[in-house]
Amino acid sequence: MKVTYSWLKNFVDIKISPQELAEKLTMAGLEVVALEKTEEDFVLEIEVTSNRPDWLSVLGIAREVSVITGSKLKTVNFQEPKIKPKDLWPIKISVSNKQDCPFYSARVICDLRVGPSPKWLKDRLESLGCRSVNNIVDITNYCLFELGQPLHTFDLDKLSQKEIRVRRANADEKIITIDGVTRLLGPEILVIADTHKPVAIAGIMGGKETEVTLSTRNILLESAVFNPVLVRRAKQKLGLQSESAYRFERGVDLEAVRNASLAAQELILKLASGKPSGFASLGASKLIHPVINLDVAYLNKLLGTAIPVLKVKQILNRLGLHVKTKTRNILTVKVPGFRQDLKLPVDLVEEVARIYGYAQIPQTLPAVKPGRKVLDKRDSICGIKNILSGLGLYEVITYSLVDRDLLKKSGINTDAGLIEILNPLSKEQEVLRPALFPSLIRALAHNLDQQQERVSIFEIANVFSGQVNAVAEEPLLGIALCGVNAFFTKQGLVRDEITLLHLKGILETLFNRLGVKGFDFARQEDNKINIIINQKQVGFMLDLTPQILGAFDIKNRQVALAQVNLEKLFDGINLGKKFLHIPKYPAITRDISFAINEDIPVKGLLVAIEAKGAPLLDQAKIVDYYQGKQIPDGFRGLTISCIYRVDSRTLTEEEIASVHNDICSLLEERFGIKLRIA
Repeated sequence: MKVTYSWLKNFVDIKISPQELAEKLTMAGLEVVALEKTEEDFVLEIEVTSNRPDWLSVLGIAREVSVITGSKLKTVNFQEPKIKPKDLWPIKISVSNKQDCPFYSARVICDLRVGPSPKWLKDRLESLGCRSVNNIVDITNYCLFELGQPLHTFDLDKLSQKEIRVRRANADEKIITIDGVTRLLGPEILVIADTHKPVAIAGIMGGKETEVTLSTRNILLESAVFNPVLVRRAKQKLGLQSESAYRFERGVDLEAVRNASLAAQELILKLASGKPSGFASLGASKLIHPVINLDVAYLNKLLGTAIPVLKVKQILNRLGLHVKTKTRNILTVKVPGFRQDLKLPVDLVEEVARIYGYAQIPQTLPAVKPGRKVLDKRDSICGIKNILSGLGLYEVITYSLVDRDLLKKSGINTDAGLIEILNPLSKEQEVLRPALFPSLIRALAHNLDQQQERVSIFEIANVFSGQVNAVAEEPLLGIALCGVNAFFTKQGLVRDEITLLHLKGILETLFNRLGVKGFDFARQEDNKINIIINQKQVGFMLDLTPQILGAFDIKNRQVALAQVNLEKLFDGINLGKKFLHIPKYPAITRDISFAINEDIPVKGLLVAIEAKGAPLLDQAKIVDYYQGKQIPDGFRGLTISCIYRVDSRTLTEEEIASVHNDICSLLEERFGIKLRIA
């Protein structure tokens, strides 16, 4: 939107320079993107947001200037002229759909003289980049820029039977617009027509046949409101852009329609002579004004200010809003038609803030008071899903109804304890599943059959037990892994087959992120590994046997499964976090490399090391695992890194050497380990 400094001074007594005005407008939310000096004036180019169509006029910008400068806004209300009965032209208007055109008005002016515009009018239009055509067309453009209401004039003598019809275009109907291009119309386009043909595309562009020329003597002046959605769609379909369409598609002020028509008429009578000869309108010309109650205490709390009620009232009144005091701290604000963007109290808060000045709002740090939220089971399940997805697993959803053959192939006893469906729809829906892993094995086998090299899936769902009349449900987590992890190193491509160790690592990560303490894994005689939390079994891990793999036609693959009872897991979840300061003193690291029997659990080894090294030992962790020629069969090579540190001081070499030697002696005496590198 472009506006000149001198044009604004027609509405407001501006005491400040154009440069200072541009700065103040920008700080109030009307970003002035360019300020250009002409011969005798300044042109301000303002970036207008889509929710502020009232700024698409000199009057709208002047209203903001009056508020930020404290100057009074000067406006003019035009009066309807008296028309002698002998000069009255009958005007007939029809609107096919009031939703397409809520209001339409037509004004007839006769015996005028069309000619060039005066210099002041040409200069003002050309300063905004608008080409001068003739005095009648220039006046409608002038009113558009000044008041924000698009107008259009028709040569009245070229309208068939002097009638206006606002309707949708017929299929394949055509019009030659004033730019000389033939446009193909359709039922989705709103047109202004006479009794025979379209004479304008509503809200966008007029037709060539009825345009005002030097030979025109009588005109019909249109001022209307059109559906913004229709205007936008027609503009896009036809590839047309105009100043009128730009305003109509954002919404015009219904209350300004008649005033703009009167303003244009007065200028036409002044610059082109002529005489008023009739006015007709159709549709509602008054709006129902929304009323908003604004609590000033709420405003100040939101902004962190202490703006007095009187100051708030003054700001809103100067913005053109109608404000009354309801109670001591509550204002009743009646919203005018040109402020279609104001709907809620917070909208009024924003208006007060930008006019009051963001620079005057005190800068404070927000008070962050973290509250402890009690998570329900649904939140915990969502958290588990997010963790597993982040670890590279894919969630699957399988049916709760399964067939007995699937359970048999999975190694589940189908003789008792199953809840049968009395009238199953198919053989595949005979019973309610008592476990998750049969469905997971079938899903995994299907993916392997599609030539998937690696399958990592999980499911969280209920399983069922009991009798038909007393069904018990419990939520379970099931995980199934199979395939090869492939990744590149400096030595080339490495292919690491997925085993129970990978599954154990996934569960350890899951438990650690959930804050679960006291978890362990205990191997059983049947090669099943029980998952223990606080000395209670919550699930199991296992490798599928060759018989089960063969039943699902899975060949030359190793499949690792886990199933966890979520009801028991929920009791151990603790998402409370404790933040620790960064250590002030450096750590000292010593590594221990040795060969250990494969039957010795590494966790017990680490627990013993940490107990022996306390309090100087901060952490003990495995940093290398090796099996090869240097390691005897039945053994594995490990390297454990011992990190020594205390919070009060820097440790000495003598202190660390003593503790480290004790740890090495412990490993040799208790676990029978022969150290390789100390």
